[in-house]
Amino acid sequence: MQISWEVRNRFRLFREERDFLLHTESARGRSILSSEQALELQSDGRGWARNTVNRLCIDLAGRVSEPCTRDNVKESYLTPVDHPVTVRLTGQIPVGATCAWSFDDGEGPPRQSTLDCAEPINFRARYGRPTVTTVDVSSGPEAPQRVGTEIMVRDIFIAGLGDSIASGEGNPDRPIALSDEGFCFRSYLGTAAAQYYRPSRAGYKGGRACEAPDLLPVWQRQSALWFNSACHRSLYSYQTRTALALAVRYPHIAVTYLPLACTGATIADGLFGSQRARECPPTKTTAACQGTVNAQLAELREAVAAAKRRQPDRKLDLILLSIGANDINFSGLVADVIVDTPTERVLFRRTGVIGSVDDSRAALARDLPQGFSKLREALKPLVGDLQRVVYVSYANPTLAGGAPCPGGRGGFDIHPSFNAQPQRLANVSGYVENEFLPQLKALALCQSGILCRDPAADRMTFVDAHQAAFSRHGMCVHAADDPKFDRDCFSPTGRSFVADPVAAADNPMACSHPASDYRPYASRARWIRTVNDSYFTAMTYPEGMPAMLRPSDIHDALWSVLSAVYGGAVHPTAEGHAAMADAALAAARGVLGLGNGTPSVSSEPLTPPPRDVVQ
Repeated sequence: MQISWEVRNRFRLFREERDFLLHTESARGRSILSSEQALELQSDGRGWARNTVNRLCIDLAGRVSEPCTRDNVKESYLTPVDHPVTVRLTGQIPVGATCAWSFDDGEGPPRQSTLDCAEPINFRARYGRPTVTTVDVSSGPEAPQRVGTEIMVRDIFIAGLGDSIASGEGNPDRPIALSDEGFCFRSYLGTAAAQYYRPSRAGYKGGRACEAPDLLPVWQRQSALWFNSACHRSLYSYQTRTALALAVRYPHIAVTYLPLACTGATIADGLFGSQRARECPPTKTTAACQGTVNAQLAELREAVAAAKRRQPDRKLDLILLSIGANDINFSGLVADVIVDTPTERVLFRRTGVIGSVDDSRAALARDLPQGFSKLREALKPLVGDLQRVVYVSYANPTLAGGAPCPGGRGGFDIHPSFNAQPQRLANVSGYVENEFLPQLKALALCQSGILCRDPAADRMTFVDAHQAAFSRHGMCVHAADDPKFDRDCFSPTGRSFVADPVAAADNPMACSHPASDYRPYASRARWIRTVNDSYFTAMTYPEGMPAMLRPSDIHDALWSVLSAVYGGAVHPTAEGHAAMADAALAAARGVLGLGNGTPSVSSEPLTPPPRDVVQ
């Protein structure tokens, strides 16, 4: 006989155990990617996080709940004093045996309880100290058998830092609900003939014609929901899925996870300094929007300092990090590829929306190495050993079978000016593959002439094992088992929508399916959101834009462009993030010294007590 134990609801971001059990059940014998695909099937492509997002220990403004009520018990989130544990007796247990349990944590008398040996027993194990656990098993006239072990929960403190890839951009926890009716947008030409219709937001009761009054507060109440709207933080992000997977696979640990990554972040504006919010949480009025997000490193320092004040031995065990794409203006490169009409290209080039490979290359050579050097110095005091910083690299989103996508309007016809121009696409794809990604690896590992003060101590743990798989799942990849809506409704030749504005006002889809049939979390061959996906999943109104780029109303020509790209175009899907998490999990497991996930048996039968001793 042996004592078996596990921590309950051990991913401490979740307030309710049912949300954690959903993942333990789906993960049995599966990778994170396979588990995500099973959950996508179970949710009919609507997404598992849509119900979990309002049951977290972090509110929608990004504030940690202190204390957080988890399963009806108030707990300090950053500094837990105990953890809920379930204990069982396993092995060859005599039928009808009675178990007399004793739990001694060295503080006060042991806690004791007697019950049928077939029943598990729950108690709260003190944090930071072992609980000596014994059970005397009585059955018939034979002497009781005693089994003992020590129970000590390891609470792992993990922080997530970085940009949109780190935050989970493209994958709102509760995606937008689409109306089957059309909504009018204007183009920059400004004529009636330049108006066009795309699916509206379900529940929007305002006018849908371009001449209708602007009802932004009403429109915003039907927004997609993120567990932090200002940063587009998502439970689907690889950082959240990695931290969650650690908790799922290791029953003797608990994971305290602090997500701080923010879409749009650079090293300077985002990690070291504040940055603009992407959008504000849906409210009855948008007046409450503050428009900025605090620096991630400042937030992390404050959280670690607060934890140490309450528990001096509390430390940060791991940082998950992805940063650098915005520093070299990757979004500008995307805009250069997909914005094709001359009017929009001139306007966006003047406002800095469109970038160039040459400018990006200059920033890669000059600015990014300096930023990484400064970042290393800032992270050392937080983790000590920079091996505890797991830098997860980007994947090239433009590949199919290892070669650049052919381009075209397929997946990009949500806006009339979009077209993935083949030559520009090939140029950007080659730059990302041959220059940007190798330079990131050199920066993280102090290689290829990158100057580090102490290369042996300044290397981060680097992860890029997912890149090979992404080369087969880029934004242009299709499969026969893709969702029927995608196959029927997203035209490879760019004819997904009704051109006649009169007919499109009632139903803008050129296929026989209504827009509401789209499933953002159905399994697909592509692991990258197209601009069509971005609009159909998030349809983001860009409140955090600079004043000169802010749309004048919800029918505005600029809003029609930004609504398609600012919800996560050319970002990983939930499946893509799960594949990244599988790669990150292997590295995190090694850094934390966690082995293969099978807990070792730490109990054994003890010498039976004398028959005349009362236990």
